[in-house]
Amino acid sequence: MADRKSKEMARLAYDALAEKKAQDIKIINIEGVSVIADYFIIASGTNHNQVQAMADSVEEALGRAGHPARQTEGYQTANWILMDFGDIIVHVFDTENRLFYDLERIWRDGKEIAVEEL
Repeated sequence: MADRKSKEMARLAYDALAEKKAQDIKIINIEGVSVIADYFIIASGTNHNQVQAMADSVEEALGRAGHPARQTEGYQTANWILMDFGDIIVHVFDTENRLFYDLERIWRDGKEIAVEEL
């Protein structure tokens, strides 16, 4: 079962994305299917500026809480920004790339959860 720290991190990421008007935020518990993290948080934005602002918001919120990103990829192109925080991995997409990569389908063995469950 995901520990309190990873749940707190997922909640902070969710709130930071929502604050920047992210679309279709999904939280997928993958701890039973993978050792890479407890949660994937997936969201999309309508343009590159919004996608970058969403990533900045997540990085700032988690950083303030003492959880700096281990690695961030894709920030410059802002088609798909992947942010690895260890216990959680945040994927911020533009709309077109989210549909193309369809992580929700790839990780369908994980359990999608509501933010209230965190």
